[in-house]
Amino acid sequence: MPGSEPSLSHRVAGRFRFAKAAGETADEVRVREETLRMPVAKAGLGAASPPDPQTLLRSREYLRLLVLAALIGVPVSAVAFGFLALVGELQPLIYTDLPKALGFDGTPLWWPLPLLAVGGLLVGLTVQYLPGHGGHEPTAGFRAAGVPTPIELPGIFLAALATLCFAAVLGPESPLLALGGGLAAGAVRMVKRDPPEQVSAVLGAAGSFAAISSLLGSPLLGAFLLMEASGLGGATMALVLLPGLLASGIGALIFIGLGSWTGLGTYSLALHDVPKATLPTAAEFGWALVIGLSAACVGVGIRWLAVRLRTHVERRRVPATVVMGLVVAGLAIGYAEGTGKAASDVLYSGDTALDPLLTHSAAYSAGALLLLVVCKGLAYCVSLSSFRGGPVFPAMFVGAAGGILFSHLPGLTLVAGFAMGIGAMSAAMLRLPLVSVLLATLLIGAQGLTVMPLVIVAVVVSYVATARLTPPPAPEAGHPEPGQRPGRAQQ
Repeated sequence: MPGSEPSLSHRVAGRFRFAKAAGETADEVRVREETLRMPVAKAGLGAASPPDPQTLLRSREYLRLLVLAALIGVPVSAVAFGFLALVGELQPLIYTDLPKALGFDGTPLWWPLPLLAVGGLLVGLTVQYLPGHGGHEPTAGFRAAGVPTPIELPGIFLAALATLCFAAVLGPESPLLALGGGLAAGAVRMVKRDPPEQVSAVLGAAGSFAAISSLLGSPLLGAFLLMEASGLGGATMALVLLPGLLASGIGALIFIGLGSWTGLGTYSLALHDVPKATLPTAAEFGWALVIGLSAACVGVGIRWLAVRLRTHVERRRVPATVVMGLVVAGLAIGYAEGTGKAASDVLYSGDTALDPLLTHSAAYSAGALLLLVVCKGLAYCVSLSSFRGGPVFPAMFVGAAGGILFSHLPGLTLVAGFAMGIGAMSAAMLRLPLVSVLLATLLIGAQGLTVMPLVIVAVVVSYVATARLTPPPAPEAGHPEPGQRPGRAQQ
């Protein structure tokens, strides 16, 4: 009714509204807003005239929600651990053990060709014919999406498994978010028929927290990732984050317990032998500007080319995805031939390769690092256009290799270049500056505090430069351009 107080759905939708990020179309912005709206439900937390957030936080219904979030964290984390363990076992089985079983002395140089062709075929068929189109479309970057329905989960699982196991250059984080959120929402519906939409949304977010936090090595980092990606703020942030933090904390315990019990480890992002960092110098602050600008140029180029390749892939999904897989394989073979290094440096997401890259960085010449950045970046671009997975880890690896390359020049130390490269490239590809700083600094442990000022400068420069280099989206029909009043035609 006119003049009545805005409903909870409108107030929450306003607080969950995304800012338009650089390079996004108006349709993408609208989808991001709509997927995070939490409509009014008929009972419980979704009552038509709810109390203020602080009253809701003290309510009995919210305590029940926290208990449900803690319970959901257990099975979702177990499923996420099982998925990562399956990927971790299948990757060496397909890449290393299978060639030996076929009679080869080792992995042949040409092996990535049939490997990526099969992977492209499986992903193309899954995206084309299974419900849900294999999940999140990765050229859109890292963003929170709507909770998938149960019928979409098999397609998301299969597309992600084929992408990760058959060596495409994408990570597991986006599939884990979708699987965790979908499983959590499905569990809620099994317990209670037709649950309030707010409850399903909050517990779906808690499932996503639990699934991804241990992969990143920190529940806190997972919380910042989802908070910045979804634009949470104000009192609503606490209401949504608390169940997620609880679920991710329980999930971290499950990861540790299953890793110890099975002997498989935790599959968390971690570095084990980080050199000692030195105090920042004036020269290194100058290098922070250079690395930030370089990462922005590379990131904008990768995204621009990936979006244009995607339009061609979508016309003939299955054969085009196979071709894109062969392109990734060709880049890996070319890198191996040109440097004498393993083709696996270019293949896969790069999360497990970050530690060896830093540890053995002295074994890489400047030329080898430059070729690695070029080939990995192009393989990342091609994979974004056609496969299904997350953009976080490949961006981190490309940035790390670029930072190590810059450390060959005077005035820049290895650890500072490594950390600034990760932060700047993450900011360029993810457009999440706070998360980019945390990814770079928390990853290197105690040395992260020393280089954090440099990382912040590199991230800010990369983030702003990316926004400036990315063309603004075309205005949507019926929506006024910035500065134009709604309802008034442009003169």
